[in-house]
This record gives sequence, C-alpha cells and structure tokens, in this order.
Amino acid sequence: MSSILTNTSAMVALQTLKGINTNLSKTQDEISTGKSVATARDNSAVWAISKVMEADVKGFSAISASLALGSSTIAVARDGAETITNLLTDMKQKIVAAQEDNVDRAKIQTDIKALAAQIKSVTDAAQFNGLNMLSNKTNKAGADTVDVLSSLDRSSTAVNAANITVGRQDLTTTQASLTAAVSTAVGSAVTLNATQSVTVTMAPATVITAGMGFAISLTGAAPATGAKYTAASYTTGTAVADQNKIAYVARDGDTQADVMRGLAGALAGFMSASGLDTDVLAVSASANTLTFTSKVSDADHTIAISVSSGATAAGNVIGGGLAALDKFDVSTKGGAKSALMGIEGMLQTSIAAAAKFGSAQGRIDIQASFVSKLTDSLKAGIGSMVDADMEEASARLQALQVQQQLSIQALSIANQAPQNILALFR
Repeated sequence: MSSILTNTSAMVALQTLKGINTNLSKTQDEISTGKSVATARDNSAVWAISKVMEADVKGFSAISASLALGSSTIAVARDGAETITNLLTDMKQKIVAAQEDNVDRAKIQTDIKALAAQIKSVTDAAQFNGLNMLSNKTNKAGADTVDVLSSLDRSSTAVNAANITVGRQDLTTTQASLTAAVSTAVGSAVTLNATQSVTVTMAPATVITAGMGFAISLTGAAPATGAKYTAASYTTGTAVADQNKIAYVARDGDTQADVMRGLAGALAGFMSASGLDTDVLAVSASANTLTFTSKVSDADHTIAISVSSGATAAGNVIGGGLAALDKFDVSTKGGAKSALMGIEGMLQTSIAAAAKFGSAQGRIDIQASFVSKLTDSLKAGIGSMVDADMEEASARLQALQVQQQLSIQALSIANQAPQNILALFR
C-alpha cells in the first residue's frame, strides 16, 4: 500500500541517518578532545574513577616537590656533618701531636681553638630555608624531628598522608647551664681508690624530659705525699656554679644513653680544662651506665663521685653535642690526654650524625624515584580508561562519513517515493 501521508521508508532512512550523525558527532568529539570518556555523560563510572586518580596524580606532584625540598634540606645537614667530622679529624691529629712532650702545646692549642671556631661557623651556616638540622637546643616536645611528606596512602574509606621522619642531630658547641642545683641521686655515689673501676647506673624507669638537668660532682681525698694531683685539682663542689662544671641538660627526644654520653663528654671537657688526665680518672658511657676508672697507684688517693639529676627547669640551657670543644686545653700534658678521650667521643657523635642524615637522604631519594614511577603508572592507567584510540577513531570516522552519505542518498530516494503516485493519475 502506498500513502502520501505516511512515508515509512523515509522514516526508517531518517532514523538511520540520525543514528549515524550521533555516532559521527561522538567520534569527532573523541578526535578533537583525545578522550573516549570526556564527561560523566559518556561513562559515569569510568569518569568518576579517573577523576579520583587524577586528584591523586596532582597530590603526588606536590609530594615530589616536598621530597625534593626534604632531600635538599637533609643534604645540607649531611654536608655540614661531614665537614665537621673532617674538622674534628684534623683536631684529633693535633691533639695526638700534643701528647708528645717535645712540642709547642701553646701553638697547638691556638690551632685547636681556630678549628673549634670553624666548626661553630659550619654548624650555624648549615641551614636550608631557615631550618638547621644540626641544632636541637629546644625543650619543645616534638622539636627533635622533622617530617618530610612522602606519600598518600589511600584505603577504601580514607586518604592519609605518610611522612619520613628525620631526627635533628645537635653538633653545636653551646654550653649546658643549670639554673638550680640538682640533688636527686642517679644510682649510688661511688668512691675510687687505686686502679678501681666503678659504675653508676640510672634506674630503667627514669623518664627523661627536655630541660631536665644532670651533673657529676667530684670530691678528692687528701693524697699521700708526692701524688700527681692534689685533692683540690678535681674537687668540684655541689653548689650550682660547681655543678655547672660537669653538667648536661636533656633535650627533647633524649634517652638515658644520650644523657650518659653527654655527661661523659662534659667530664672529659672538665678534665682537659683542669689539666687532669686519664691516669687520674677515665670515664665511658654504655646504655644507662657510666663507668669510672682510676689509675692512681696510691690507695690513699681517692675520688668520690656522685651523679645527680633535677626536675625540668625552664631556665636550664640545653648544651650542644660538641659542647666540650670549648673546654679542650692541650697546653698541659694532662689536658692533652683528657682532650684525646673527649675528641674520640665527639668524632663518634659527628660520624653518627652524618650517617643518620645519609641514611635519611637515601630513603628520601628512593621514595622520590618511586613516587615518580607511581605517578607515571597512574597517568598510564587513567589514559587506558579515558583516552581515545585514535587509530580506531580515525577508521570509524571514515566509515561513518561513508554511511552518512549513503543514508542521505537513501533518504532522498525514500522521499521521492510519493512522486511515483502521480503516475497513477495520468
């Protein structure tokens, strides 16, 4: 049946042409934008996932910048610690030379003072954007570490920032200072006679807080005639000024071992400044214990030793890790021997600081490399989901253009069908 009111063939051809035009428009959009999923309308699920991943990529870009900043900051601190280690090595060489009797110890002492001043200069200058990792003299909780933003950890419910924590390593020469006498005994008081070793042990339950003061007090007994040193040579007293001669003030993050090492270094500095040598008194620190050793041959020549602590005091001044440097005096033989004991401990302190910074920088650099690769993988994943296949889109465009032309021809032919009805009325 033919009808001039309803042209079914034209309707079918028109719908076909509309479908082809829709597909052609979509293909052209893919080619122009480069994306098969450009909006949520194209594929809401894929679009939502891609947007979350794109947000993570931008976040990791910021993390890369943070890691670069952190690596530069730690590199400055590591370079500073390595430089200080080299300077301390030079200082040790001079202290060793001062052990010899036939040398000009006064000139060596001048060189040591110059090296100490240079170490202070390096410590003060080793800062990056105002942050100095070689100084930790604050009693503020948490100030002993610096967090470097390193990653974003996404779970099904939340996103958390991860950090690489780097501890400050104090290599300054600031002297510790107590504002009030400390009177709480650390362990039991001990007395050294000839060639004895005794230990003072801190109770394991002792809690170290920033600003907490510690001191070593010495009292010499009257020696027999001809002893190398008199009692007054190493008697400190117990007043505040006396306790400041061998004092340590805890910093944030200190352990009992840190306190014991600090007291051992303070004692070495006191002995060097006082002209005493390790033939009279030697000290070593291990964990929560101080070990004192006497090499005095006269049994009547005794040294009473007490280690005390006090509550945290706001006025206490936290000393630097190399505080005893300014007390080294090799102008006497005894002072040179004690300085040798002290410089070895400081070398270990600076070497440990440089090693810790090196380890932290290595970890940051590894994380930076990982974040870079992770960012590339995320970008590739996003691309696989939303990017258009340009080869396929090009081929589809050519086919749709041909289909469009054919559909137009078919629609034209279908529209000519009513013209054939006129022939029936001729």
